[in-house]
Amino acid sequence: MRKVATFCDYFLICSATSLRQVNAIAEGIVEDLDKDNVKPLSKVPRADDSGWIALDFVSVIVHIFYKPVREFYGLEHLWSDAKKVRVVSKVK
Repeated sequence: MRKVATFCDYFLICSATSLRQVNAIAEGIVEDLDKDNVKPLSKVPRADDSGWIALDFVSVIVHIFYKPVREFYGLEHLWSDAKKVRVVSKVK
């Protein structure tokens, strides 16, 4: 992202199949990073029903979308000049 925007190095964009899953993913990311004393700039909303949660970790901004909301906003298209890096999940 640094070549097209000055406010972060990476956008991490992921989808969930339900609003409950959007919230669970956000909470899981915050809990895991908290173990390494990495905290988002703002609190994670509880029971958010917007379908889009953004977590700002300064150099990395995580966007968690309910799938239909992700398709509607097309965030990838807005930032299409940025280099894409595919991340493989390490979920057990």
